[in-house]
Amino acid sequence: MKQFQYTIKDELGVHARPAGLLVKLAKQYTSAITIEKNGKTCDMRKLMAVMGMGIRQGETITVTAEGEDEAAAIEAVEKFLTENV
Repeated sequence: MKQFQYTIKDELGVHARPAGLLVKLAKQYTSAITIEKNGKTCDMRKLMAVMGMGIRQGETITVTAEGEDEAAAIEAVEKFLTENV
């Protein structure tokens, strides 16, 4: 299991566009990838679940990947968040 924490910098938070791109990215990996915020967890492969988290600017999320390609998955998600959100 690999995980990292990230604080959202985008003033709009994780809205429809970045949420859709995150879901698309997560679907490229076989590992289970989840987002956790304030004790709530969701599957990163489900768009409505990611948007339902209501992730806003300044909030810290924990992203976890578990599976055979977890290292590559966590690296890709961290890179995406750093560059886009």
